[in-house]
Amino acid sequence: MENFLTGKKHIHFIGIGGSGMYPLAQILHKQGYYLTGSDNNETETLKAVRNMGIPVYLGQRAENIEGADLIVHTAAIMSDNPELIAAKASGVPVIERSVLLGLITSMYDNAVCVCGTHGKTTTTSMLTQIFLADGNDLSAVIGGKLKAIGGSGLCGTSDTMVCEACEFVDTFLKLYPDTAVVLNIDCDHLDYFKTMENMKRSFTKFCEMTTKLIVYNSDDANTVEAVNNADKKARTITFGWKETNDYYPKNIVKKNDFHTEFDVYKKGEKLCTAAIHVPGKHNILNAVAAGAAAFENGCRPDSIVKGLNEFYGAVRRFEKLAEVNGIVFVDDYAHHPTEVRSLLETAKAMDFKRVWAVHQPFTYSRTATLINEFADALKIADKVVLTEIMGSREKNTYNIYSKDLAEKIDGAVWFPTFEEVADYVVRNAESGDLVITFGCGDVYKVGYMMIEKLGGTIIH
Repeated sequence: MENFLTGKKHIHFIGIGGSGMYPLAQILHKQGYYLTGSDNNETETLKAVRNMGIPVYLGQRAENIEGADLIVHTAAIMSDNPELIAAKASGVPVIERSVLLGLITSMYDNAVCVCGTHGKTTTTSMLTQIFLADGNDLSAVIGGKLKAIGGSGLCGTSDTMVCEACEFVDTFLKLYPDTAVVLNIDCDHLDYFKTMENMKRSFTKFCEMTTKLIVYNSDDANTVEAVNNADKKARTITFGWKETNDYYPKNIVKKNDFHTEFDVYKKGEKLCTAAIHVPGKHNILNAVAAGAAAFENGCRPDSIVKGLNEFYGAVRRFEKLAEVNGIVFVDDYAHHPTEVRSLLETAKAMDFKRVWAVHQPFTYSRTATLINEFADALKIADKVVLTEIMGSREKNTYNIYSKDLAEKIDGAVWFPTFEEVADYVVRNAESGDLVITFGCGDVYKVGYMMIEKLGGTIIH
């Protein structure tokens, strides 16, 4: 592809504090570009950006772009944002973050891109830790924070890059994958894709773009169809539960709620015995996928063992926040019915008296389209408390509200403010309960509120 960075000296990031922008800033900063950025809220990520010596403006204003010869913005920046309006009127090239990410993946000889509706962040994080355990000074772009690297990104010196590849609005089709890991394909983002067939076609295109290796879940029918329909340049290997796959787990032993051991097999022969410290069967499969991709990219079996053993979860992926007065607080990113079902089934299998689901629905379109599926999944919990829907990029043309979802679940309640949600749970939760806040918005703040109200502190 054309390198639109050629000749550029000053790159300005609108929304530089976003988890997807931070790794790109790390990489370009290390390559010697002068960067500036802006954001609306102080965050830990923004502090990390400043610590690199990058000037950051708090608040988005037209004058912030002065001097830039390339301007990058996140997809979350609305068209009426004054800084974006000024950027587009300036005559300076303006690109969306995903376009820059695509160019950066093309700079690496070994870009390992992890896609799928569920499990991308966890699998990308596991894979990053395995490469690190193998001594690979890789670069990484992760859709969430990984404590082992202190954030969502890493800029190394090797030719390897691990990248989370998101299907939303076909973002992943801007990437240049050498290895593709395809975890699963489920109904999501139908406001964009409209049909499952369209969604599968996008994954097929992604596989056709992959140059060296496709690692895919052959237990998932949609994934199999997408991969089989691709005019592939890359070789393929499979993973899954069935022993007909190239890679699969055996001899699974659950030591406790957060520690599971299992053997990883490759074509009938034991590759290694691994342990993970995140709950749920789905995470065993994520670990097998990461291990398969790592081994096929030259990592040693003992590095798979070491990397997985050192992985204690990505931030907001069944992340334990605190235990106060015998109540355990956990936060998770689940925002699709399949993810919610997996999360709550995992929680119910643990040794707690009651499971509280404190959920923030995300986007009006998803809530309206999948309301019955959400209701069925949420019913797994003993107690359901809903916040208002986080509309994000959408306006409520669907006339859908959290009360509509609550009415489909016996005993469910909803509140218009986080404060009311936190107060209700604190008044009613008891010792022995597990309280999970989940959604891909800012519902984690409710967890912080509840812990503070009870006099506890967040685990760091």
